[in-house]
Amino acid sequence: MEHIVTVQDAVTAFADFMEPTAAELDAIECEMPVILADVDLLDAQIITLDRTPNELDARRIRRARRRVLAERATLANRTATASLPGGAA
Repeated sequence: MEHIVTVQDAVTAFADFMEPTAAELDAIECEMPVILADVDLLDAQIITLDRTPNELDARRIRRARRRVLAERATLANRTATASLPGGAA
């Protein structure tokens, strides 16, 4: 039995309407500090995968975790204040 497959997905996979909107790009830009902090934390954790973490590695991981938490708190505060219409609390 032969399966009949459409090529619609292959044709429309790169269509113009599939591009991110300006609002989506702005949201990504707003979240970029959190993304970069997460990348730094992953880098610090990856370094310790093949060896026993020493004190410097532990400090690097702790610092990266604190940065992730700080960036997430900043983002949460920024989005909380931005979502209040008319400045009402």
